[in-house]
Amino acid sequence: MDAFDDARPAPERLDLLVPPVAEAVRAWRGSVPAEQVLHVDTAPEVADTAVLVENYGAWLLEQSANCVVVGAKRAGVTTLAACVALGHTRVDINGAVRRQLGARKVSFAPMETALESTGMEYGGITPIGLPGDWPLLVDAAVAATEYVLIGSGSRRGKLIVPGRALAGLPGVTVLEGLAA
Repeated sequence: MDAFDDARPAPERLDLLVPPVAEAVRAWRGSVPAEQVLHVDTAPEVADTAVLVENYGAWLLEQSANCVVVGAKRAGVTTLAACVALGHTRVDINGAVRRQLGARKVSFAPMETALESTGMEYGGITPIGLPGDWPLLVDAAVAATEYVLIGSGSRRGKLIVPGRALAGLPGVTVLEGLAA
């Protein structure tokens, strides 16, 4: 991730993180030290993957991961969950996600629901700092990537995280074929 001039350990940048992400970094207990989670201070206007790639290089498509919030419906009850997949792939919500969550129907959560439930900003939702009772599905390709670039909870900034650190987050299930 040499394209970024100012990558520093996330624990040194708690003031730039939204409260749930800052708290998760403060309370970090993963197999990878919190200091290996890096924060890159980027402009909010480059938060979207396509714009980020345009500004920093096409190689980021292979190194970026997106976190999407879904609502899984079963017996009239909706359960929120998050899915993490590489930026050049799409989450299989009607197949892999639906089966894993045992839902009748799965759809992307409305933006307002996702933002209110996570305490994060649109375009910056990250798996770090999500509600602890949520299922978190991570594509095996993300977990196998040495470092991935993900949201930081806000549109300002990104996190650079070892894939294996994401696999060790609370509530995670690593799935082959979560995304294609």
